[in-house]
Formats: sequence, structure tokens, C-alpha cells
Amino acid sequence: MSGTAPRDRGAAIALVALFLPGVLILIAALPFWDRIRSRSWMKGALRGTNAAVVGILGAALYDPVWSSAVHGAKDLLVALAGFVALLVWRAPPWTVVVGAMLATLGLAQLG
Repeated sequence: MSGTAPRDRGAAIALVALFLPGVLILIAALPFWDRIRSRSWMKGALRGTNAAVVGILGAALYDPVWSSAVHGAKDLLVALAGFVALLVWRAPPWTVVVGAMLATLGLAQLG
């Protein structure tokens, strides 16, 4: 068990180093947030940031998730059904995950 202690300390340091800067910026900007976001130049910067985040999330969805999980028409059908359930029917995400899992298992049983 003594061999895991340095890794645990390193993991804790990495966790703090990863999240501390963002939390400090959040704490520093929060009192001024209403004034900052009311400026027109900041609205443009926030729109650009939101677009960049959507692009990064789309890339993260495609590479590890889509390319390794969607192999044919049945997988595409399950993914589209989950997408429609989330956006059109406003189903809770946990029900969509459970439904997609059950649909995938059912399709696997059918062949």
C-alpha cells in the first residue's frame, strides 16, 4: 500500500493545479459580472467563447464517442432517437442514457 501514496499526492496536486486557476478567476470576476457582461465588446467575446466551446465539445463527441460507438445503421438509429428524446421531447438525460442502453442491448439480442 505504501507505493500508492506518492501517486495519490501527485493526483491531488494535479487536481488542485487544474481547477484552482479557474475557481480563482471565477471568484475574482463574480462581483463584477453584471457590469462586465453588459458591455457590447464583452457580449461579442462571450459569443465567440461559446462558439469555441461548442466546437470543442463537438470534436470531443466525434473522436472518442462517435467513431468508436456508431458502426452501422442500428447504432445511428439509437443515437438519433436519443438526440430527438433530449431536444424535442425534453426527456431527462438519465432516461435517455438508460433507454439507449436498453435499445442497444435489445438490438444486439436481435442480431
